[in-house]
Amino acid sequence: MKITIVMGFFLPVPPLAGGATEKIWFRFAQLFAQAGHEVTLISRRWPGLANCELADGITHLRLRGRTHTRSLPINLLLDFLWSVKVLFALPRGDIVVSNNVSLPIFAGKLRPSAGRVAVVLGRMPKGQTRFYGLVDRLLPTSNAVFEKVLAENPRVAARCRISLNPVDWGFHAKANVKPRTGAPLTIGYVGRINPEKGLENLVDAAALLYARGDLPPWRLVIIGPHSVAAGGGGDDYLRSLVTRAQAALPAAQFEFTGPIFNAVELGRRYGEIDVFCYPTLAEQGEGLSVAPIEAMAAGAVPVVSNLSCYRDLIVAGENGLVFDHRAPNATAQLADQLASLLSDAPRRRQLAARAQADAHRFDYAETARRLLEDFQSLTDRPRR
Repeated sequence: MKITIVMGFFLPVPPLAGGATEKIWFRFAQLFAQAGHEVTLISRRWPGLANCELADGITHLRLRGRTHTRSLPINLLLDFLWSVKVLFALPRGDIVVSNNVSLPIFAGKLRPSAGRVAVVLGRMPKGQTRFYGLVDRLLPTSNAVFEKVLAENPRVAARCRISLNPVDWGFHAKANVKPRTGAPLTIGYVGRINPEKGLENLVDAAALLYARGDLPPWRLVIIGPHSVAAGGGGDDYLRSLVTRAQAALPAAQFEFTGPIFNAVELGRRYGEIDVFCYPTLAEQGEGLSVAPIEAMAAGAVPVVSNLSCYRDLIVAGENGLVFDHRAPNATAQLADQLASLLSDAPRRRQLAARAQADAHRFDYAETARRLLEDFQSLTDRPRR
C-alpha cells in the first residue's frame, strides 16, 4: 500500500521537540515501511531537517508550519490553513492518515486520488466528527473518545475502530533500573507542564506527604515542557508551580527537569520512577495519555485521576490506583494513595509487576499489524 501520514502544524518529525502523537506516528511510519509499504510522512518544516528527503524507507515532505498558541480558535484556524496547504501536497496513494481536525473534512472529496481517509482522534472531539461524512475510518484512541464520537455523530459508529495509543514496551522494560539500594523512592510525572494536568494537586499532595514524617525517603520529579509552543502553560505558570513547591518542600525533595526529548535519556528517567502520578483534570481533552503506559512498561505503579479514558488502562487496586480529582478533598485523596504505595513495598512491587505485564498489550508491533490489516480492508472495498 501507499500510505501517507499527515502530522500537525507545530511540531517536527522525527520528534526532535517532543510530542506523543509525533513519536507514535513516526514509529508507525518506520514499521509500515519495514513491512514493505510505501510511506510518505508530511510534517512541519524544521531547522536542520531537509524539506524533502528519503530516510529509512520513509519519504518526508516538510511544509512551512506555525507555532502553537494558547487560543483554541486560533489553533483551529492554523489547523485549517495547514490542512489546505497539505491538500495540495498529498501524493497519490491508498490511505491518508490524518492527525488534523480540518483535513478529513474535505480530503476525500477534493483529493480522492490520495486514497481512503483515516482520522486519528487522540483527544476528545469538539464537534468536528459531525462533518466527517466522507471519512472512511475514525480511530479513537480510547473507549471514552469513542463514546464521545457516538454522542456527536452516531452515524459514524460502523466506521470507528478503537486504536489504543502504543508504546515501545521492550525499550521501557529494559530501561527499568529499579531497585536502587539506599536511594529515595521516586514519585514522577512526565508530560506537559500545563494547568489542565493538575500539577498543583500533585505538588500539594507532596507537601502533605512531607508533613507526615512516617514514610520512607522519597522525592518528586516533574519532567516536561512548559513553553506555550510545546503545549505548556508558559513561564509564569512554571514559576508559580516551582514557587508552590519551594514553599512546602526542601530543595532536595523535588526536581523540575524541563523537557527531555532524547528517547534513551527519557527512558532512563522513566526507569527510575517507582510511583508515576498523572493527575490530569482535562475532562474534555485526554484521549488516552501515553505517559502512564510508558511508565507502566518501565515498572512504575500508575496513580491517575478518575477520567473515563483510563478505564482502558487501569484496574484500580490491581495494576494501579485512581483518585477522584473532582472531589473537594482530591489533594488529600491523592496524598493517601501515594502514601499507601510508598509505605507498602510488597504491594508496590505487586502492582508494578502487574502494571508492566498489562502494558505489554500496548506494544507497537501488534498495534501496527492491526492498523495495516484495517487499512488493507479499506482499500479492498468499493469507495463510499
